[in-house]
Amino acid sequence: MKRIADSTVRRLSIYLRFLEEFEGRGLATVSSDELARRGGTTSAQVRKDLSFFGSFGKRGLGYSVPELATALREILGLGREWRVVIVGAGKIGAALAQYRGFKQRGFTIVAAYDTNPDKVGGRLDGIEIRDIARLERDVAADHPDIAVLAIPAEGAQAVLDRLVYAGIKAVLNFAPMSLHAPSDVTVKTVNMAMELEGLSFALTNRE
Repeated sequence: MKRIADSTVRRLSIYLRFLEEFEGRGLATVSSDELARRGGTTSAQVRKDLSFFGSFGKRGLGYSVPELATALREILGLGREWRVVIVGAGKIGAALAQYRGFKQRGFTIVAAYDTNPDKVGGRLDGIEIRDIARLERDVAADHPDIAVLAIPAEGAQAVLDRLVYAGIKAVLNFAPMSLHAPSDVTVKTVNMAMELEGLSFALTNRE
């Protein structure tokens, strides 16, 4: 499959959320126009996004809500369990550990790690906080799929290097810095300042 742009993947996630809403309301079909309106895009973009993965819907009839929702879950890899570890048991790590939506989407948090001896041995919403010294050994034993970095910027690259060495191939980074990883490791950085700047731009440039 050709490389799919991150923006396309984000829109697929948005479409899926609306489809699940429609499922809950008992709607059988939906048009590309409706998905576009809800997702803040165009019907042509909806059709283009879906065309990367096959043929969906029928002209004049729209898309079958349950069929398209099932297809998008499969495309997004939501049909299996993904094991997740959180590195950093501070405020962001704690908030992530308590978020119920992860489990609903198939993301199971198996452990959290920290360097603070006052936190090690405690729990985040029932999840054990382990000493980060155990990281490589635990990864070898527990085989997590995804790591979440919720630590200060100054230590993030070193921890990422340890995760990569241990075999982790997907990392969600909340540290406010760009990280460097091998080409076979995917790192997604959540830049909260950038998101707020996008909102400030929208407010500043309202008609």
